[in-house]
Amino acid sequence: MDSRLGQIRNQLAEVADVKQSMVDSCSEGILEAADLIIDAIRNGNKVLWCGNGGSAAQAQHLSTELLGGLRRHDLAPLPSVSLTTDSSLLTAWSNDVGFDTLFERQIKGLGSAGDVLIGLSTSGNSENVVKGVDTAEEKGLRVIVLTGRDGGKLAGRGDVCIRVPSDDTQRIQEGHLAAGHIFCELVELSFV
Repeated sequence: MDSRLGQIRNQLAEVADVKQSMVDSCSEGILEAADLIIDAIRNGNKVLWCGNGGSAAQAQHLSTELLGGLRRHDLAPLPSVSLTTDSSLLTAWSNDVGFDTLFERQIKGLGSAGDVLIGLSTSGNSENVVKGVDTAEEKGLRVIVLTGRDGGKLAGRGDVCIRVPSDDTQRIQEGHLAAGHIFCELVELSFV
């Protein structure tokens, strides 16, 4: 047997183990996240997303699921904005001022009390996400944090903290995507 096949099987088993662990450790947080977003949207507020690298891509992806529709494209769009997509601001601010305050700056300009910030960080230590969470809390936004097993600086932060029970970046990102898809679907279903 090709040794790569064994590696594939081991990795798929690892994925399944993390997802199975999420059933107990993340289900309540996923429900709380959905309810928080539903409440915010029903009250005329919006959802803001932030993250770096793969987490930035997931922030964009999941934001689109709300605005564009996850399963239903015939429903009204839900107000959702990824703070990772304005390339002019991302490059200008990072170059001229600094990367650590990138999300903080956008939340100051775009966030309002009652909005929801969703911060994704596999380590929980991304300084720009931590500062974004700080600013969101100061401005009265509700906060959902998605991170890994120990949560880093973001452990226990926000109104909801979903900690994927893994220390492996890939497994954490896969867990974030699963959790996000589930709470986005619950949000969508509440507006049918």
